[in-house]
Amino acid sequence: MTIVSSLEHLEALYQPAPAPAAMTKVASVVTPDYRSLIEASPFLALATIGPEGIDCSPRGDRPGFVRIHDEKTLMLPDRRGNNRIDSLRNIVRDPRCAFLFLIPGSGTTLRVNGRAQLSIDPALLESFAVEEKAPRSVLVLDIDEIYFQCARAIIRSELWNPERHVDPASLPTPGRILATLTENAVGGDAYDTAWPERAKQTMW
Repeated sequence: MTIVSSLEHLEALYQPAPAPAAMTKVASVVTPDYRSLIEASPFLALATIGPEGIDCSPRGDRPGFVRIHDEKTLMLPDRRGNNRIDSLRNIVRDPRCAFLFLIPGSGTTLRVNGRAQLSIDPALLESFAVEEKAPRSVLVLDIDEIYFQCARAIIRSELWNPERHVDPASLPTPGRILATLTENAVGGDAYDTAWPERAKQTMW
């Protein structure tokens, strides 16, 4: 296996140099066009880093679930999950953070890099309440850079093409995965059967 071990080697491999559009798309604030993309998105991948390494986790809600507080600040409510809090642990110890927004039906994705902190201000939490349930914390991201990503990855993957959708029945279920990992101590058919109602009752 031949390994790339220097920036010089890497940059020599990727020629020609980036076109002007690849560089001029980068902004340090939320522009009106980037606002439109954020407000249309119901999903993002959240990347963080901590002493144990990096983490990337999904975040999703109704379109516009990320609040644009001002041109330099985004706010992401932490909705209910499994309480592993991997991403939040990282943010408390290392503020570096990134969002990757996806918009169903669009090939354009949006990348935001910055530094985050967690707020538990009561008024702020309440302002994000859904069905009278407030998040436990809100991630407040100070933007360093924001820019769109070209559509090639979405086009190649045919991500939004219904004909390429995978039949869930062809995949191992969470209950099966848990049962296999724990020699049936956790998970199984009962886990999968109970999941839809459990999710419905604990969505917010």
